[in-house]
Amino acid sequence: MIGRFILTLTHLILGFITLILAVRLLLKLFAASTAAPFVRWVYETSQPLLAPFEGMFPTTVANGFVIEISTLFALLVYAFAGYIIEEVISYLTYHRTRLRERHEVIEEEV
Repeated sequence: MIGRFILTLTHLILGFITLILAVRLLLKLFAASTAAPFVRWVYETSQPLLAPFEGMFPTTVANGFVIEISTLFALLVYAFAGYIIEEVISYLTYHRTRLRERHEVIEEEV
């Protein structure tokens, strides 16, 4: 039960991170104006998520389109980290359930 809660919470957090980074990527790609409050909010919210990846890759500008490769890389890293976290939680939940079932069978035999 608690494993399912943690798994759901992990999904929500990683979904939010993915959404914010994807929106940032699109806003940067189409050179959205930072005068718009929503654009500023997305940039400010996503900045701490991108801090570990700043300077890793150059920002490319082609025909007026801005491509932040570091944002793409951050999306991949967060997705992979989320996958690992979910697998660990699922593994621990599964084995905890199996141990509880085995313990109940042993108690019934005694």
